[in-house]
Amino acid sequence: MAPPLFMEKGFALSQDCWDFVHSLKMRSKYTLFLVFIVIVFIFIEKENKIISRVSDRLKQIPQSVMDANNTDPALLLAENASLLSLSELDSAFSQLQSRLHNLSLQLGVEPAVEAQEPEGVAEKPSQPASSGPRRHVLLMATTRTGSSFVGEFFNQQGNIFYLFEPLWHIERTVSFKPGGANAAGSALVYRDVLKQLFLCDLYVLEPFISPLPEDHLTQFMFRRGSSRSLCEDPVCTPFVKKVFEKYRCKNRRCGPLNVTLAAEACRGKDHMALKAVRIRQLEFLQPLAEDPRLDLRVIQLVRDPRAVLASRMVAFAGKYESWKKWLVEGQDPLREEEVQRLRGNCESIRLSAELGLQQPAWLRGRYMLVRYEDVALRPLQKAREMYHFAGIPLTPQVEDWIQKNTQAAHDGSDVYSTQKNSSEQFEKWRFSMPFKLAQVVQAACGPAMRLFGYKLARDAASLTNRSISLLEEQGTFWVT
Repeated sequence: MAPPLFMEKGFALSQDCWDFVHSLKMRSKYTLFLVFIVIVFIFIEKENKIISRVSDRLKQIPQSVMDANNTDPALLLAENASLLSLSELDSAFSQLQSRLHNLSLQLGVEPAVEAQEPEGVAEKPSQPASSGPRRHVLLMATTRTGSSFVGEFFNQQGNIFYLFEPLWHIERTVSFKPGGANAAGSALVYRDVLKQLFLCDLYVLEPFISPLPEDHLTQFMFRRGSSRSLCEDPVCTPFVKKVFEKYRCKNRRCGPLNVTLAAEACRGKDHMALKAVRIRQLEFLQPLAEDPRLDLRVIQLVRDPRAVLASRMVAFAGKYESWKKWLVEGQDPLREEEVQRLRGNCESIRLSAELGLQQPAWLRGRYMLVRYEDVALRPLQKAREMYHFAGIPLTPQVEDWIQKNTQAAHDGSDVYSTQKNSSEQFEKWRFSMPFKLAQVVQAACGPAMRLFGYKLARDAASLTNRSISLLEEQGTFWVT
């Protein structure tokens, strides 16, 4: 190597000094290399600990399910454990991937080819700040109790992300035999999916939608049009010609539902609400009430079981052929299994209500029992009470909708219509139900009717006499 220019001009250093400088340079290179190795080692150790914690959590899930519910985990779907741990695993993986990418950039090394996000999947936004704590409202009911109508009280509020019967997809996909341990197993599956939905993890529905969504797009989301949040911008994407959507939006034409955009919209709202007619046992909701990520409010909606049966015989006529035959012919007695099914439904509702009214510690301040008849008679007052219970301010937008849709001259022709002259509609069943059918319901559902304040009809005259009220003045049960 040629000596530097300043050495040629008389400023030459001794050979020993030159060797010393050269040695320092070499040592600096080795020192930087060793520091790099130490940093990589520390980073790998930290990621191993993260992965270890996630792995331990996955191993503990089946035991925790069994302990919490005293139910054999074998009853659950093979995929059920993943429903409980999906968000934790996804979070850990995303954190690991992000840290690896950042380290690569800091070290000046190009990262390896990363896994491509599915097309249309955007980065998840952070939880927006809101004026109050985020509430998670569950409208818990059974079919033909007026839950679609009452659900609109929450669907019409702009800062609430509302879903209409999302558990319908699970019922159509998961097959459980009725009764016993299998009923408990189905309740656990419903509960686990419900928890993920409240956390805005809408992807949890995809394995249950048939046909399966492609690239997080589906045109088969059940009753999409009954959820304003799924039909407004930005979830309502441009309409796609020649693509048939089974449950399309009512007031505008949208493309297939983008589950990713829907999940982002959910996180962007202040509150989340959904209605479900497939959650029968209130006790199974205890893990949700105790989950620190949720602020659960349960509104259990009940209705006179005589009115419920009359409505079901119209809406689900094919399932009640034996009842109709018995009413017309009247020769053979009604099959006992039909009566037992009716009694079982009433008892399930009664037991859940009694649990809520007992105010266990985990449910205190989180449960409200509402009669549909009270909502029909005083819709605006009951809406205000429900919103006050949920801790959400009621907006003029909802009040206007209630005023316009409860004073209709005629009820909507659709059996699922939410447009009603509510103060006249709720007792129409009394003037079309044969008294002997009312007697069957009263015998099977007597304990539930007494709890909820529904009077028994003594004869056909008292059933059809409008001046005789069949409703006790109990109003709305509100447990705080």
